[in-house]
Amino acid sequence: QVQLVESGGGLVQAGGSLRLSCAASGRTFSSYAMAWFRQAPGKEREFVAAISRSGSNTYYEDSVKGRFTISRDNAKNTVYLQMNSLKLEDTAAYYCAASSTYCAGYGCYSVADEYHYWGQGTQVTVSS
Repeated sequence: QVQLVESGGGLVQAGGSLRLSCAASGRTFSSYAMAWFRQAPGKEREFVAAISRSGSNTYYEDSVKGRFTISRDNAKNTVYLQMNSLKLEDTAAYYCAASSTYCAGYGCYSVADEYHYWGQGTQVTVSS
């Protein structure tokens, strides 16, 4: 069992930056692949980014490539999402997720059903 708590959301102007954090407690953090998903009002939850257990592999949804960076610090049991050049369409609730599945690539890491633990979410609102 692992508990996830997100922080760092808020209101930011378009073009600005935010850094989300997800602190994990419980079983060994390094045994989980981690990801960020987001859900905008009236839309389905969508994949944003994922990172492998060691941090050596990262995966991104096309619309955030080059703008967002996922990273993790296994010593601090924390995963981060650095978001730069934010756009209005990035407005959503952002959720941290942990998976014990051994994924081979994007097709697995990007699937919400592969993640067993979820945080409560943190709201990101981008204004014009």
